Amino acid sequence: MLRVVWQWVRDQLYAGVVAAGYDDLNAAHVGLWRYPGLDGLRPSQLADQSGITKQSVNDLLGHLERHEYLERVPDSADGRVRVIRLTSKGRRLEQTIYAEARTAQMRIAEILGPRRFAQLHSSLERLTELLS
Repeated sequence: MLRVVWQWVRDQLYAGVVAAGYDDLNAAHVGLWRYPGLDGLRPSQLADQSGITKQSVNDLLGHLERHEYLERVPDSADGRVRVIRLTSKGRRLEQTIYAEARTAQMRIAEILGPRRFAQLHSSLERLTELLS
């Protein structure tokens, strides 16, 4: 059941990003964004969080880098590895994604009503606590 809801949210995020003018991305690029964001992550950390291969993450990051959403720079703690740094364009995209996420959340709240939405939110917070 969560998969159906998650797919709906992902579709809403992607549609909102495209409507905002980011038509050089696909849903997989948008799907990389998770709260609190990409900035400062190592590509390997992003791969682990996203549940996709390092090669796939690096392919997606390469596209985002070529389109000037981010850059991969040496890690100040360990120059052998790279970290993701968002550009100003990438930060604007991130803000768009987060705004679309808030819109999707508000839509779900409208569908469920205040009491059920509060219960859902509380239950998801508890699951996140227990499963993290």
